[in-house]
Amino acid sequence: MTGPGVSAALARLRAAQLTDVAYDLALAVSAGDTATGRVTVSFTQRSPGDVVLDFRGLSVSDGRINGTAWPEIVTAWNRHHLVIPAARLRRGRNAVEVAFETPVAQAGASIIRNRDVTDGNVYLYTLLVPSDANLLFPCFDQPDLKAKVSLTLTTPSTWRALANGAEIGTDTVGPSVRHRFRETERLSTYLIAFAAGPWASVTRTVATSTSAAPVPVSLWMRQSRRAEAESDTLIEMNARALRWLGDWFGIPYAFHKFDALLAPAFPFGGMEHPGAVFYNEESFIYRERATVSQLLGRQATTFHEVAHQWFGDYLTMRWFDDLWLKEGFATYMAARMQADLEPASNAWKTFYLRNKPVAYATDATAGTTPIWQQLGNLDQAKSNYGPIVYNKAPGVLKQLEYLVGAAAFQRGVQDFLRGHAYGNGTWRELLASVGQAAHRDLTAWGQAWMLRPGMPLVEQRLTVRNGVVQRLALVQRAAQPALSGRGAWPLKVQVLLYYANQQPVRLPVELRGDTTIVAAAAGRPAPDFVFANDGDYGYAIVLPDSMSVQWLEQHITDVDDDFLRAMVWGALWDLVREARLSPTRYAEMVLRALPTERDEQISGTLVGRLVTVIGRYSDDATREALLARAEPLLLAGAADSARSYGQRKTQLDAVIGLARSSASLQRLDRWLDGDTAAGLALRPPTRWSIVTRLVARTAPTAAARLAAEARRDSTSEGQRQAFVADAARPDSAHKRALFTRWFADASLNEEWVTSSLRSFHDLDQSALTSAYLVPALDTLPWIQQNRRIFFLGSWLGATIGGQGDAEALLRIDRWLAAHGALPPDLQQKIRQSRDELERTVRIRQVFAAGAARP
Repeated sequence: MTGPGVSAALARLRAAQLTDVAYDLALAVSAGDTATGRVTVSFTQRSPGDVVLDFRGLSVSDGRINGTAWPEIVTAWNRHHLVIPAARLRRGRNAVEVAFETPVAQAGASIIRNRDVTDGNVYLYTLLVPSDANLLFPCFDQPDLKAKVSLTLTTPSTWRALANGAEIGTDTVGPSVRHRFRETERLSTYLIAFAAGPWASVTRTVATSTSAAPVPVSLWMRQSRRAEAESDTLIEMNARALRWLGDWFGIPYAFHKFDALLAPAFPFGGMEHPGAVFYNEESFIYRERATVSQLLGRQATTFHEVAHQWFGDYLTMRWFDDLWLKEGFATYMAARMQADLEPASNAWKTFYLRNKPVAYATDATAGTTPIWQQLGNLDQAKSNYGPIVYNKAPGVLKQLEYLVGAAAFQRGVQDFLRGHAYGNGTWRELLASVGQAAHRDLTAWGQAWMLRPGMPLVEQRLTVRNGVVQRLALVQRAAQPALSGRGAWPLKVQVLLYYANQQPVRLPVELRGDTTIVAAAAGRPAPDFVFANDGDYGYAIVLPDSMSVQWLEQHITDVDDDFLRAMVWGALWDLVREARLSPTRYAEMVLRALPTERDEQISGTLVGRLVTVIGRYSDDATREALLARAEPLLLAGAADSARSYGQRKTQLDAVIGLARSSASLQRLDRWLDGDTAAGLALRPPTRWSIVTRLVARTAPTAAARLAAEARRDSTSEGQRQAFVADAARPDSAHKRALFTRWFADASLNEEWVTSSLRSFHDLDQSALTSAYLVPALDTLPWIQQNRRIFFLGSWLGATIGGQGDAEALLRIDRWLAAHGALPPDLQQKIRQSRDELERTVRIRQVFAAGAARP
């Protein structure tokens, strides 16, 4: 139990052994690479035995147990854990003191350091999820040993600091200042947070529910970006979420204040620390005009992180196998909130477009997992993060609410929260609460949706005779039968019979077996098309029947309902991915539809799929033919002032990303001489996209343009973009040096590495980057140990996504066969990314030039 990480067995032992944990933590931080600290860990011991603390920092010293010196502390530490001997402990209350050191770095540390090149200021912030609390300080690093935390932080005198608790005082100590923070409510260790540096901030006092006292809500940002941050907008966005959620849950915001920090080079979208939410700075401060999709995304991220204050912080999963319990709920509640607060946003359309395609693309693979993911050691928790918990789980929650009804769902969730205040819960306890509220046994439903891996495909089979529906059957099968096993998922959907010239018919249907006959459809006039998941209530890939496909191919733009139109476009795309509809046919539909499509999100989705067809699913001849038609159409769309800015910007981005010919590259090059492109203002993010494309395609001016743009944009973000652009250089020696640097350079910020992966593995350079396919797989154990939660998926997605032929697929399969001892979670991650390559190969084979094109 004292090996690397925190085993489930150790966590269970400690949960039974200990209670009433508290941490009195004092840390001294500066711009250097080491933080020094001292912690007093207090706990009540319920059963005798050694007690194990987790710590993997730099050093430990000067230990005391219940006030008595602990001279053996250094030998009691194996660089993973500190074993406190049973003989030194007593039944009841104990206190253990440890002095320690922990690293501060741009990557690979629990305290992240960022230097602002604009003014030279240094900023620090912590990031402990899921298992880096024990890198920061000695603790019981498991979510179900929640603890009250008292923090004292010593910083340079010019710095400010924030933490979970409100600052209650400061003391000047020579050239330093000591910040003292209020003791927190009971927190899981991964939620402990602080930030320090010369931050700027804006504070407003706002009500967080109709029945609670106001609390201070603050926005913190770097000094150099204060003028760019939309402080009032962002504070009000967070405040609206706090109020709405407090009323919906029937529980006011449970912490004393709310700080939102815009963290530079933050490795993911946000982190929900109670009282101190950290957001990705670049996703919240725009360097060019924002699109509707970007603004909705920023709002969704805000709502997601605020929802965590209830699901994740107030109530926390017992162990990381139930990670979905916080992430799935946060995403789902964000959509519910967006739908209620912004009715015009068509939030459920956004929810579908942002979640379902991503979820289906993972859940239909041979590497998918159940929503509840068994976890033997906290070291493996990073593998649990991904589309199953973030995208599938909220879709399944939408299915659950549709099944039991909105009122019962809300009552059940409220009861679940109230019964676990500042505590921990499991999916079984959640379903018990919702089932009790709905007077329905959800045991079988939970077994199917929480514990069974994979997902259903539902095929529509429609028989029409003499203009009348004779039979409509919905045939369910597993996307991965060998993985999921036999039997149907319990599924409730809304079946739509669509008529262009009369009111549609909507039929609620529960699918309980492999084949479900929609009896209510028989005898009705033949519809123009059928769609078996109207409203997106069901979680399933729905494959339309041939009659529906034929009508939609010619008339999809006539479907006025934006939400429905988005979904049927998605269903047709699923047919492409199943190699049952020619990607060229789909591209032809997109090319016809784009000039008249006015929904910004649908337009952006279609442009993205068109790029995928051209770049991944087409042979060389088809690619060139499609490019010849797509490029002028996209260029015209980008220049069309009658369209929304977001539509124009999406099409401009596609023009940049697809540029291959000399003429196209010369056009990009000319744009850099001015301040506009296709009539749109040309600002640094888009300018960098152009530079990156010129570098990737070895345009004659690429090197000069890269150097000039780096001089033009010398900000921290400009330096990151220059690094990304340089990674696209198709030079074998350069690729080799960069691949080595990713691992060897401890000063290289992790977010920079993540950002550079796609340009390094440019699909057009697959012959060059194929040499890194096996080395990239070989590094997975190191990456899992040393990188943040989403990096593993980004690493595999970029590496395997940069390949497109059968030889690469064969090499991956050979590698998997030779590495049978690789941990199952890593094998699953590989198979998830492998699926897109396999689909690419299969689609190209089925629809190769001269082959039949269904």
